[in-house]
Amino acid sequence: MDASEPRADVNPVQVRRYALFGHPLQGSRSPRIHAMFAEQTGIGLLYELIPAHQDDFAARLAKFGREGGLGANITTPLKVVATQLCRELAPRAQRSGVVNVLLRLPDGGWRGDNTDGEGFINDLCRRKEQDIRARRTLLLGAGGAIAGILPLLLDAGVGEVVIAARRPERANALALRMGEPGRVRSVYWNDLGEHGLFDLVVNGTSAGKHGQSIDLPMRLLAPRAIAYDLNYGEFATGFLGWARAAGALEAFDGLGMLVDQAAVSFALWHGVEPDADAVYEVLRREG
Repeated sequence: MDASEPRADVNPVQVRRYALFGHPLQGSRSPRIHAMFAEQTGIGLLYELIPAHQDDFAARLAKFGREGGLGANITTPLKVVATQLCRELAPRAQRSGVVNVLLRLPDGGWRGDNTDGEGFINDLCRRKEQDIRARRTLLLGAGGAIAGILPLLLDAGVGEVVIAARRPERANALALRMGEPGRVRSVYWNDLGEHGLFDLVVNGTSAGKHGQSIDLPMRLLAPRAIAYDLNYGEFATGFLGWARAAGALEAFDGLGMLVDQAAVSFALWHGVEPDADAVYEVLRREG
């Protein structure tokens, strides 16, 4: 049976309702990922895509809750505004200032958490076996995805972290939020070529999603540098093409992070850890 299809032996009364909120959502693999997790664990669930913008997210989330929604994932551009709709915030959501997963509380409110950082580290350091300790790191963008992974990067032992974004005030605010001025700083995007070479470069911009090219200096990567795009599939091709041309030793897209952060979300909702590696292998074979 196709793991993305509902289980025939699941009682509809027992089906639990979950969703992904954000925009754009077309092409999202999240419903298929959670369907495969559900198949593995024998848990009946319905996972929907609910398009939402910042001005209508609160209303759509409230409606989802009234209709029995138990949990949700949050993606662009809602990860910051989601924090304002939570009754509780997990420590890692408080630290990052962004939320990518919601869990319904018994009183009807929402608990916000962030699984992006754990998913990123799981994929890069465990699955791909990369040692990122002491690596001088460049983060491109200062949106919700970058904010979500930055605390875990610091905990994993990277060296200096430089943040560059098209909106420099956002990069500066994120750097200040970490409270480590000797280790995390922001720079102007147009000055990237003046700040030396980097051992790890992570792209968290949405340029690929909007069909835009990413304008980066060719001399940016140190020998044996790693490049990682938090996007996946066709949205990552532009950055990964630049990385390979610029001499990256390894260049990865974010499919593994997507699967791993979803697995952590699934475990938060259901108390069961799914086999993320098995799902990743299926999706990677499918291309």
